[in-house]
Amino acid sequence: MRSKNVLTKKIISSLFIMLFFTLSLHAEKIFFSAASMTGQTGDNKRNTTKLIGEAYVKTETMEIYADSIELSGEDYRKIIAEGNIKGKNIEAKMDFTCSYLEYDRQTKIALLKGDVSLTDLENDVKAQAQIIEYNQDTQIAVLQVQIKLLQKNNTCTGSYAIYQKKAQLLDISGNAQVRQGDDLFRAQSISLNLD
Repeated sequence: MRSKNVLTKKIISSLFIMLFFTLSLHAEKIFFSAASMTGQTGDNKRNTTKLIGEAYVKTETMEIYADSIELSGEDYRKIIAEGNIKGKNIEAKMDFTCSYLEYDRQTKIALLKGDVSLTDLENDVKAQAQIIEYNQDTQIAVLQVQIKLLQKNNTCTGSYAIYQKKAQLLDISGNAQVRQGDDLFRAQSISLNLD
């Protein structure tokens, strides 16, 4: 009976160790550098690292350059960048520039503000707006304020738009306009299949 209990404990211990290493292997790695860094530690949820001057962060899915970047939360879950931001979403094959960025590594949602330019390299689509929120899992971008989207011979403008990268669909509203060559279409809202 005693050897059976020992064997059961060994099996449970082995399963726990395998689970621990599996979870560790699936954690996304992060690399960062800057001209100077400051930090604050507490429990893992309150850790903060501030990168100042030539700030750079690279994860398995994102690469960000900015004047300053703040990393916070458990495993540096949240990234906030400010000033002269440029970067790329490696997984989505998108390049971007803006003046302010928030990125949550867990939800994989990026919020870009201030003269945002987003280029979908895979589909040759270029979008400009004052605010763009991009969900990496759904591959949907929500564009707001002074929108301009260029694709092939289409120039689309409006106040609000939803760009579905995977489906290649654009829904634009708020004085929506689509120019295709010499043709101009105007409406309160327009849906366009970019394929």
